[in-house]
Amino acid sequence: MSNTSGNDGDRGDRQKRETIEMGNLLGPKDLNTASITETHTTQKLVSLPERGSWSSKLDFILSVVGLAIGLGNVWRFPYLCYKNGGGAFLVPYLLALFLAGIPMFFMELALGQMLTIGGLGVFKIAPIFKGIGYAAAVMSCWMNVYYIVILAWAVFYFFMSMRGDVPWRTCNNWWNTINCVNQYERKNLHCWDKVINGNASKICSVATANISTTELTDPVKEFWERRALQISSGIEEIGNIRWELAGTLLLVWILCYFCIWKGVKWTGKVVYFTALFPYVLLTVLLIRGITLPGAMEGIKFYIIPNFSKLSHSEVWIDAVTQIFFSYGLGLGTLVALGSYNKFTNNVYKDALIVCTVNSSTSMFAGFVIFSVIGFMAHEQQRPVAEVAASGPGLAFLVYPSAVLQLPGSPLWSCLFFFMLLLIGLDSQFCTMEGFITAIIDEWPQLLRKRKEIFIAIVCLLSYLVGITCISQGGMYIFQILDSYAVSGFCLLWLIFFECVSISWCYGVDRFYDGIKDMIGYYPTVWWKFCWCVTTPSICLGVFFFNIVQWTPIKYLDYSYPWWAHAFGWFTALSSMLYIPIYMFWLWKRTPGDLCEKIREIVRIDESISQLREKMHREAYAKEIEFNS
Repeated sequence: MSNTSGNDGDRGDRQKRETIEMGNLLGPKDLNTASITETHTTQKLVSLPERGSWSSKLDFILSVVGLAIGLGNVWRFPYLCYKNGGGAFLVPYLLALFLAGIPMFFMELALGQMLTIGGLGVFKIAPIFKGIGYAAAVMSCWMNVYYIVILAWAVFYFFMSMRGDVPWRTCNNWWNTINCVNQYERKNLHCWDKVINGNASKICSVATANISTTELTDPVKEFWERRALQISSGIEEIGNIRWELAGTLLLVWILCYFCIWKGVKWTGKVVYFTALFPYVLLTVLLIRGITLPGAMEGIKFYIIPNFSKLSHSEVWIDAVTQIFFSYGLGLGTLVALGSYNKFTNNVYKDALIVCTVNSSTSMFAGFVIFSVIGFMAHEQQRPVAEVAASGPGLAFLVYPSAVLQLPGSPLWSCLFFFMLLLIGLDSQFCTMEGFITAIIDEWPQLLRKRKEIFIAIVCLLSYLVGITCISQGGMYIFQILDSYAVSGFCLLWLIFFECVSISWCYGVDRFYDGIKDMIGYYPTVWWKFCWCVTTPSICLGVFFFNIVQWTPIKYLDYSYPWWAHAFGWFTALSSMLYIPIYMFWLWKRTPGDLCEKIREIVRIDESISQLREKMHREAYAKEIEFNS
């Protein structure tokens, strides 16, 4: 009992101190109101939970590493290196990294820590740009629906690998066709050349039929298309729900929920496993990979530079979009993660550490992937160029094919897909945390006490929408979301306006003053130059390149109908249009002449410290009102 009484006394003293501190922030006029409502204040401090903060600096570092290191590091970066000139790709990649990637990464983390609020509230720094926060929230919703489907596929493959042998080794399963022949057994087929309609083709004897080599399929591809996806003929034929995938999708959403339901103190502990263990698995896979025959040939394709590729514009576009996607920029997630830091945390140093870890991991993953691709090319007696792939093709076609030749195939398959799950899971739940933080910080009185319920509702709704992607026609919807809703041009649009709002509208010098207040010194002037010149220029240039070079998407040989493209543009514009619409709406409803409007909503007068005090006063007044 004495312990409890002591705790209550300490809590009461702390509440009084907080009341006095908030009274000091309020003006003399409001101080009287604060005194009158002291009982309400005490009630507020008891009833409303704290916003939360990281338990330690390492929690924050690992969470940001977990966000930044995702599936793109494993299955997209290595392929882009090979496709765009091997080691020569590092030239545009590193230029984009230092001119745009690291500057924006630093800006978003610093902005969140500076104002201690999520992705919607931070735009009090330039109110007319608050539409960026809403656009980022909408894009996060699309990202949450789309990204987690890949994890559901990975979990399905993980469970299917937990048996005596992997099920995609043979062609005698119920889902296989007569054209199925294992890639590694094709050299044993009896084949001959034949002229058909004036064209020479190669015919092979398979089972009881003679089939052209162009019509041959393999068990890995048939398992992916006919067993895992059971894919339909097009988006017009949505087909039935794949209940096995619905189950794995539900499992991943449950994991995601329990990773963030208790706030950042709990999330900070989860990432110790989800962010670090993939490095153990990558190292194990690398050691196994480099010991395989042909591994060195694959690695040579990955790293040998071909500088002639640098004259192609798509190489530079690939570098910029890879940087922005892999660093988790533009979605408000970094702002949210930074907002849980102490105000005096050295966010400058943290940003440089995480960026170094991220890009190093991408390069490390390239050695893992291309050692296995080199082995696969060696076994199939094909050029590495014909085997290399990116995206789902790498994860669900190339690697499953490679493990067929490894002793203990199920073990290596389980390790690979477990690694994919962990790498993707922390990116998923950190993106979710960014969205949740933005919404709860915007309406704290309504949602902060009900955070766990709110997160459960968001997860449930996202799961129900995501079911469309795991129907038999779900892959076509997945590709639409990938190419429109979370595309490069949407992200570039958001990042351009975000950068301009801070560097040009609020003012880069005042933003630098805010950074100095946090870390005790001014960072190098290089970041000013990037925020004002290079980053917005790169975003704008690559955005227009993407639009000019845009071509209607296809899935393999399937062309989408016009209404599918219309739906795709709807998903893209659902986030992009928030920015100009909100600008127009706020400008029209703000009273005053041109100069007054600019000072009120475009270039505010307050410094960072004044803005923080203003935000504290507003939050304090709202909480008193909530309890009155």
